[in-house]
Amino acid sequence: MESQDVLGVVYVVDDDDAVRDSLQWLLEASRYRVIGFDSAESFLAAYDPDAIAVAIIDVRMPGMSGLQLQDELIDRKVAYPVIFITGHGDVPMAVSTMKKGAVDFIEKPFDQAALKALVDRMLGEARVRAAENESRRLSETLMGRLTAREQQVLERIAAGRLNKQIADDLGISIKTVEAHRANIMDKLSANTVADLMRTVLAGGGLRQ
Repeated sequence: MESQDVLGVVYVVDDDDAVRDSLQWLLEASRYRVIGFDSAESFLAAYDPDAIAVAIIDVRMPGMSGLQLQDELIDRKVAYPVIFITGHGDVPMAVSTMKKGAVDFIEKPFDQAALKALVDRMLGEARVRAAENESRRLSETLMGRLTAREQQVLERIAAGRLNKQIADDLGISIKTVEAHRANIMDKLSANTVADLMRTVLAGGGLRQ
């Protein structure tokens, strides 16, 4: 199947047809799936926010610029690694974009080997980000199963409190704490306190 053969998705956003065609030819030969857009606006209308992908974006385009597109992706919390295409005069501008999270920039004309190596490295980073996001979503789902009282018990387990101390804190019996603790372990699919803490941390911590 194609999904087994393709190494990853590369979005190319550039108003220059020749640049898009050149990048598509180069990267598809390396088994990437390349999707080209002639403007930031057309990209925003069609991209898949959940794709494991890298975005290669021209700094200067009519309409929304590459820099404005980067800001929009940040606002939308889209975590694609971004590589900017720059002309020589745009290098200082490209460097400033890296402070906002762009991972790199490439100058025209492209060094093909360097570009392919960069895309490969960035797709590896995209896979790590996707795995982290999936782990966070799973942990948030599991944490959402807890009742308010179970949240209170879990907060105290996380603080290292013993069952008797938790019972005193909450004005309940030790047996009730033990029952809540068993429910928490079951709902969070945890076998140990260390498992609990991994789930809590992956989900962004306890709700306040």
